[in-house]
Amino acid sequence: MRYGLISDIHGNLEALNAVLEELGRERIDRYLCIGDIVGYGANPKECIEAVKTIGPEIVIAGNHEWGVLDLLDPEYFNEYASAAVTWTKKILEKEELDYLMSFKLSGSIGDITLVHGSLDEPSRFKYIFDTNDAYAAMKLCKTRLCFVGHTHAPGIFYADEKRVARSPGLSVTLDSSKKYLINIGSIGQPRDGDPRASFAIYDTKTGGVEIRRVAYNIEQAQEKILRAGLPAELASRLAQGR
Repeated sequence: MRYGLISDIHGNLEALNAVLEELGRERIDRYLCIGDIVGYGANPKECIEAVKTIGPEIVIAGNHEWGVLDLLDPEYFNEYASAAVTWTKKILEKEELDYLMSFKLSGSIGDITLVHGSLDEPSRFKYIFDTNDAYAAMKLCKTRLCFVGHTHAPGIFYADEKRVARSPGLSVTLDSSKKYLINIGSIGQPRDGDPRASFAIYDTKTGGVEIRRVAYNIEQAQEKILRAGLPAELASRLAQGR
């Protein structure tokens, strides 16, 4: 089984299309989505439709879905995110909102667990930045592999009987004696200094997980954000990967 994993699309249709085109060449059997289809970008409706078209086995709720659905305190978001949430609410129709409402906070399939932020209080959408954060989630995980998003920065953590550590690379062959927590990064708004869209492939036969990057038309995505009247910061940051 080959899984294609996507997360933090954030209404960036150009980035999503580039990723789906890349995954289309990879003999993907099933898709998994780890949340935040909407928010920040100018094409939330189109991104929702694209995700529905590929039919992910599981779609996880992100904090921006919850924001649009009024399930989070507005104070949770900074001014740019809040502006995007307000704008997105205005253009989504009931059918699209109902689809967002159907997402779970966490889910599992086979040896995989999915959550947008952390398994440590998923509804608070905690960030996993370091080994302490990773440990808090991994100790609650009942499978050997947990995929997350939310920080917009890819990374691989692993745990054995002695410690939790971070892998220096962005690919790994799973060791049956270890547990793993893998942040697949963001498609629509990377924040690790690399502006290319980030996604992952997990091959259950080989035990390999690879986080990949793909370039997309950033200028077009920026133009759409500005044309929609969204904050200019949301456009400029795309080229910087921050």
